[in-house]
Amino acid sequence: MSEGAARIRAAFPAERPALIPYVMGGFPDVATSLAHAKAIAPHSDVLEIGIPYSDPLADGPTIQAAGQRALDAGTRPGDILEMAEELRGGPPVVLMTYVNLLLAAGPRAFFERAAKAGVAGMIVPDLPIDEGDELRTAAERAGVAMVPLAAPTTTDDRLAMIGRRASGFTYLVSVAGVTGGELQVGDALRAFVARARTAIDTPLAVGFGIRTPAQAAAVGAFADGVVVASQLIRMIEDAPDALAFAPELAAYVGSLAAALQGARGGAVRL
Repeated sequence: MSEGAARIRAAFPAERPALIPYVMGGFPDVATSLAHAKAIAPHSDVLEIGIPYSDPLADGPTIQAAGQRALDAGTRPGDILEMAEELRGGPPVVLMTYVNLLLAAGPRAFFERAAKAGVAGMIVPDLPIDEGDELRTAAERAGVAMVPLAAPTTTDDRLAMIGRRASGFTYLVSVAGVTGGELQVGDALRAFVARARTAIDTPLAVGFGIRTPAQAAAVGAFADGVVVASQLIRMIEDAPDALAFAPELAAYVGSLAAALQGARGGAVRL
C-alpha cells in the first residue's frame, strides 16, 4: 500500500461515513478556490480538488462550466499542485483530472511533483482499470494512490479487477451518466454498493447527485463515504461574492458532516 493510500484509508472513520467535498481548482480563480478549500477542510475527511481540463467527459454541465471558467482565468495544473501544498496538515487531498493531462505533463514528473505537494491520491475517470500501467506505476512509485471508479453498469468481472487494483478508496458512481444528475437512494443503489463490497476491499465512497444533508445521510447509511461536488459548485456560482461566500460554504459542508454523524455507514476494512 502506498503512503497516499494509507493516509486516505486512515481518514475514513470507523464510526461513521467519511465526507468528501469537492472544489474545482481555479474556480472562479485560484485564490478564491484555495480560500474555499481551506474553509471546508475542517469539516472534510478527504478533500477532492479538480484540475480543470478542456474535455471533461465525466463532468456534468455545472462542473464543466466551472472548469472552463478556471481555464479562461489562466489556471494551470501547477496552480492546483500549489493549492495542495497550501493544504498540508489538513485532510488528505485527492486530485481529479483526465488522462491526457497526465500524459502531456509526463506521468513520472507529475506524480513526483504531486507527492512533494502532499497529494495523497488521484481520480482519473477516463482511465480504465485494465489500462494505463505506465500511469499506475508512476503513481505507485511516487506514493500516490490511484482511486478507481465503478458504476452500476460495471460487471462483476470488472468489479473483481477493480478490487485487485483499488488503492485508497473506490469511487462508486451512483448513476450511469455525468456528475450533477438526480440521485435515487433506493434498492438499486444499495444493491450496487453491496455488490461492490463483495469484490473490493477498500472503503466505498458514493458520489454523483448528492446535494442535501438528508441525501448524504441516506447514502451514508450503507456506504463508507459520501462525495458532494456539483451542489457546492452551484452554491459558489450563485453567490454574489464568491470569496466572501467561504464562511457560508463552510457552514453548508458542516451541515453535511453533521448529518453523517448519525449515519451508520458501511463496514470500513482497514
